[in-house]
Amino acid sequence: MSTQTDTRKKVTVRRLAEMKKSQEKIACLTAYDASFAQLLENSGVDIVLVGDSLGMVIQGEETTLPVSVDDMLYHTQCVAKGLDNALLITDMPFLSFTTVEEAVFNAGLFMKQGGAHMVKLEGGADQADTVSALNKNGIPVCAHLGLQPQYIHKIGGYRVQGREAGMADKMLADALILQAAGADLMILECVPESLASKITAALDIPVIGIGASVDCDGQILVLYDILDISFGLRPKFSKSFMSTSNSIENAIQQYVTAVKSGDFPSADHVFN
Repeated sequence: MSTQTDTRKKVTVRRLAEMKKSQEKIACLTAYDASFAQLLENSGVDIVLVGDSLGMVIQGEETTLPVSVDDMLYHTQCVAKGLDNALLITDMPFLSFTTVEEAVFNAGLFMKQGGAHMVKLEGGADQADTVSALNKNGIPVCAHLGLQPQYIHKIGGYRVQGREAGMADKMLADALILQAAGADLMILECVPESLASKITAALDIPVIGIGASVDCDGQILVLYDILDISFGLRPKFSKSFMSTSNSIENAIQQYVTAVKSGDFPSADHVFN
């Protein structure tokens, strides 16, 4: 491990709250194996997400929907072995939290067997009871609003969410309800910049943006996108850091620096 890693503060739910309060930006990336996880750890990434995006970038699927609980558990176990200080979040995959009981059971697997520190689930106010139950059982929760890839067939494609006034008002209301239910963290994906800024200011918990706003408390991207090794169409909010780097680790470090300084995202990576 690097000296930088050895002197870092361990990232916990409490530490994330302190970072929001002190306006210290939170740098987050996805990872799916131990080797990349250790590179992220050594580069100063605060949060590592084992995303169900693995269905697309690892398994070659067209959506995240085929990803199973077993897939997520396996990759969480792998990533956990490469981390010391970063906080590890695992996605709850499609149809793994259809009931409160199912959500608690599966989240428990990710925590007890996988080594996760938090789980992430998509959905608005309709998930408040699930968030509350997880919270009561000692399982930290990251909520996810805006573009929700598990709803891709329902919403009809990967598109910006919250441009209409009614949808924007509902998203803000959902965010406040999820926070009240016990969510510890919020991800906003593909949300207009002004709405993301408003939600970030309204919440006491940290808000992580992806295609949202530089005003969010932190940023997250898919690791393979910043390394320019994802195949297919790249989303507007992604950025390759490999073009100005001489190594994978340097690209990750450049990303962390850009997030921490507020240089990323720029106007090219957000939506009006």
